[in-house]
Parts: sequence; C-alpha cells; structure tokens
Amino acid sequence: MAGSVNKVILVGNLGADPEIRRLNSGDPVVNLRIATSETWRDKNSGDRKEKTEWHQVVIFNDNLAKVAEQYLKKGMKVYIEGQLQTRKWEKDGVERYTTEIVLQKFRGELQMLDARGQGGDAGEVSYDRGGGGGGGYQRSQGGGGRSSEFGQSGPAQDRGGGGSRGGFGRDLDDEIPF
Repeated sequence: MAGSVNKVILVGNLGADPEIRRLNSGDPVVNLRIATSETWRDKNSGDRKEKTEWHQVVIFNDNLAKVAEQYLKKGMKVYIEGQLQTRKWEKDGVERYTTEIVLQKFRGELQMLDARGQGGDAGEVSYDRGGGGGGGYQRSQGGGGRSSEFGQSGPAQDRGGGGSRGGFGRDLDDEIPF
C-alpha cells in the first residue's frame, strides 16, 4: 500500500466549554475536551460497566473555531473528524509529550449532534471543509427538514462526491435495537 492515512473520527460529549485563545497572528485556536464512553455487562456479576476515555482536540480552522465559540457548550454531543498529532515540549528539564486530535486550517470537520442545554433547540450545525470551492455552514431544524444558511463561506451546498452523511446526526442513537 502506497502512502498512509492519519484520520480520527470521534463522536462524544464535551467535558467543558471550549477554551478559545488567539495566536500572535490573531488566528483563533480552540481546545476541546471530548469524552467517549463504552458500556458492557460484566460476565461474572452481570453488572453494567462503563469506561470513559478523554480526548484533547485542537482546532486551528477559523470557520470551525467560530462555530465552536458561538455554539458549543459543556455536555453537547459532537462529531469530530481530524488527525492525530503528537506535541513535545520541555518543562523543568523533563521532556513531555501529548497526543491530540487536530483540525487544521483546511482540514477537519465538526458537527453538533445535539444541543443539550440549549433551550430545546436540537438542530445540527456543521461546517464541512468542502470539496472544491469551500463548503458552507448548514443548520438543520429538527423535524421540519428546513435549513438556513449562515456564515461567510458561501451558501450551504450538497456535499456530493460521497461526502454527505445522510442525516447521520439525527439518526445516531445509543440504544441497540435488539
């Protein structure tokens, strides 16, 4: 196989409100903490067990940073698509490392899958990097199927080329149907 792939997809809940900083250039950087959990039944005791993993996400994409700053709140369920990067620094003479999911300037995706704690507004806001000509923001209203555009990236477009998720956010359910 030629080449390699570095792609991470997470669906989880925000453990805190987004932390927004600015670089010296004025560009925004957003840090998110996302929890993913798995549950199972213990074979011996029959008790329900749960394991939670915490993930550090860093957003360098200006448009995604705007969405995160305006709409994301602690507890919300989000879909994140980015890539793994390991960062190294030195503190008190000791080399330290951290591995993060990074959404670069022209890569990555962020979707709100619910709006828990948002006054009952269960819409979906997403920004897809777009295929050729910049994507756009799109907000879907629960139930009506109506959408309205906002943002400066141009109109919301059909993603085409296999990029559409076909209502992934609305159909996601934690319950197994059997």
